[in-house]
Amino acid sequence: MTTLNQFLNVILFMALPYVVAVTFLLVSIYRYRTQPFTYSSLSSQFLENKSHFWALVPFHYGIILVLAGHFLAFFIPRGVLAWNSVPLRLYALEITGLALGVMTIVGLIAGLVRRFTTPQLRMVTSPLDWTLYGLLVTQVLTGIGVAVMYPWGSSWFAATMTPYLWSIVKFSPDTSYVAGLPWLVKAHILNAYVLLWVWPFTRLAHVLVVPNPYLWRRTQVVRWNSVTETKAR
Repeated sequence: MTTLNQFLNVILFMALPYVVAVTFLLVSIYRYRTQPFTYSSLSSQFLENKSHFWALVPFHYGIILVLAGHFLAFFIPRGVLAWNSVPLRLYALEITGLALGVMTIVGLIAGLVRRFTTPQLRMVTSPLDWTLYGLLVTQVLTGIGVAVMYPWGSSWFAATMTPYLWSIVKFSPDTSYVAGLPWLVKAHILNAYVLLWVWPFTRLAHVLVVPNPYLWRRTQVVRWNSVTETKAR
């Protein structure tokens, strides 16, 4: 069993990150060069606007701030650990992170309900879109689960995950940092890798072009049409 675990750790936490990185880079570049107008969030606001706000705002504010926290722990782990050395500040950071995670999942669920209950949106939602939603929901739920079941994540992320991720960046992967982590934490990490792998194929690709010419290119005109409407005319 130990040998099997070691093999899985090598495949999932040593080899997989590089497969994901290469796919992410090559597909993103190819898509941007050959299909620049697909670098869009494909907004559906013009199809349904009543519940759009309640899905869009909580999700975006929640996920952006949660990711910002992860990046801070990655780039300045000592600063995070120094902040957490005072219990009151540690509690404040943990509660804030959990609240942002809940806000994110509320926005995601609202978006799923909106797409599932609105016929026009179901028509324009591809299987890849549903897959993306599933991965996002899994990522946020596992993150909330980790925050609840294994508290003080901001500290152990800075002390454990940050060295592991830097070992990946430096091309000297060290899986010893993650080998002993609970299965829920590993699931959160692996789902993040899968999410990054499908990222350049999905509507999330629009995040990559900021602040590239996406901000000032010609307006993309979108017209709603259908075979039924064409025949009626």
